[in-house]
Amino acid sequence: MRIAVFCSSSPTIDPKYVELAYELGASIAGKSWELVTGGGHISMMGAVSRGARDGGGRTIGVIPQALVDIEFADHDNDELHVVETMGERKALITDIADAFITLPGGAGTLEEFFEIWVGRYLKFHNKPVVILDPFGIYNPLHELVDHLEKENFIKPGMRELISWNTTCEGALQACSE
Repeated sequence: MRIAVFCSSSPTIDPKYVELAYELGASIAGKSWELVTGGGHISMMGAVSRGARDGGGRTIGVIPQALVDIEFADHDNDELHVVETMGERKALITDIADAFITLPGGAGTLEEFFEIWVGRYLKFHNKPVVILDPFGIYNPLHELVDHLEKENFIKPGMRELISWNTTCEGALQACSE
């Protein structure tokens, strides 16, 4: 199974988030699953890949050439796919992954999460959509999703397509359901 992980690449976040990413990568490797990421080596994105590799796992990165050009690429990946655009990056990740885990992150992470969630709802794919959030960073998002459903902006059943988890074990279990 291939698990795509969306997460922060910010170098200024609390180290506990980087440690979480490393733990998730190691947990993915522990199941003999493969990791798919955005191909960067910085912050959480780099840590999840290092965790997987340190655990004997296989890593696949997908990165636009513009980010390779600024030395953002993780050249230690087992496979590194260099694409031209962010759209191509997301499309390839969506195609090759069997499930998606979103860790804490900023605008880019949220954009990836929303695209994958909406794609699942519209039946462009039928792959698990998982949030791993042991620190409650996404609690306001969880509340917003519930509120949007109550106000009929999110259709019944859409909210249930997200598996909210606080442990790596729970997130990986949700990937295989």
